[in-house]
Amino acid sequence: MADDSDQRRDLLGRIESRRAAVQAFLRTNRPRTRRRANLTIVFSSLAAVFTVGPAVGGETFAEGVQKALGLASDSYVWRTLCLLALIVSVCSAVLTNLGKSSDDVSRLSTAEAANAELEGLASLLQFGQLGVQDGVKLYQQYTVKIPFVDELPGAVGAGYGASPGR
Repeated sequence: MADDSDQRRDLLGRIESRRAAVQAFLRTNRPRTRRRANLTIVFSSLAAVFTVGPAVGGETFAEGVQKALGLASDSYVWRTLCLLALIVSVCSAVLTNLGKSSDDVSRLSTAEAANAELEGLASLLQFGQLGVQDGVKLYQQYTVKIPFVDELPGAVGAGYGASPGR
């Protein structure tokens, strides 16, 4: 019986260690994903702002800005607004594609789900509602979903049975 108790304690330690790594991953990556999404919104909105004047006001708008700024030609207004719209559109497109290529949102969702599953597993083990062998199987099923989450240095579960390279 002592062996079962020791194994249960070891498994609970591994679960808590893995949950700590997942939570560290989430703390690091949530803000970055939000910033990228917010910047994409700002850049695409700026592209609209830079094009609305010429689109709605036409030549009258360009001549008005030319006179207000004391420019020699209204072509400077058109060219500047087009250049600014181009720059912010490219920035928006790059940020959008960076987010898609690294699949940040999917990884965050997967990590959050795995964290919840591991929390539930820990509760079942703590209250004796699940045997250690079944707990080990579920632990393996849950952690295999998050290979992109690195183990924390000096983690309890980083010894025996831990996957290399995590």
